[in-house]
Amino acid sequence: MPLVQFPDPRRADEEGLVAVGGDLDPETLLSAYRRGIFPWPSEGLPMLWFSPGSRGVLRFADLHLPRSLRRALRQGTWTLTIDRAFAAVIDACAKAPRPAQDGTWITRRVRSAYIRLHQMGRAHSVEAWEGEELVGGIYGVDVDGAFAGESMFHRRPNASKAALLHLIEHLRGRGLDWLDIQVMTPHMARLGAGELPRDQFLRLLAETRSRGLRLFG
Repeated sequence: MPLVQFPDPRRADEEGLVAVGGDLDPETLLSAYRRGIFPWPSEGLPMLWFSPGSRGVLRFADLHLPRSLRRALRQGTWTLTIDRAFAAVIDACAKAPRPAQDGTWITRRVRSAYIRLHQMGRAHSVEAWEGEELVGGIYGVDVDGAFAGESMFHRRPNASKAALLHLIEHLRGRGLDWLDIQVMTPHMARLGAGELPRDQFLRLLAETRSRGLRLFG
């Protein structure tokens, strides 16, 4: 049983804050994700849990690749893998600079928690390699057949996009047709992502979980 019982995310405040406190035990994390809630640590504060009023979602049918990006991806020489280097991906995401952000939300506690989820088969990564060098990647959580993307990074132009597309093709092959990106960014908007009101997102999440898709393994 999870160590934290979360309130209904529809009771979140205007900022999307649902709850304060608790731990990052794997069952607590999974309980949150099943309710459409995710952690967002803030230095000096207890753990914060959010379910924003507008949720970022990438429907695969809406995926848009500009011509220049398609050309760059065709010319790329990356090797793409799944779950080959989860810890290295999360470490690279933690170190990646983020516009308008001071520091990273991927603290040591967060890192340890998601590595435990990975060891349980509930968190997964996609890696882009240039030879033996890790140059891009993305990781996220399998929420009973839905998938929540957590963070991505690149050390070569477009390497993270290549990893994202590899993830999408994998998920599409398992029957999934959308990706939870949590919070919209200009980058994801250019790829075709949009926002859903919280109620619509929660219905979509519940409907997808009820399908019993097996995304990995």
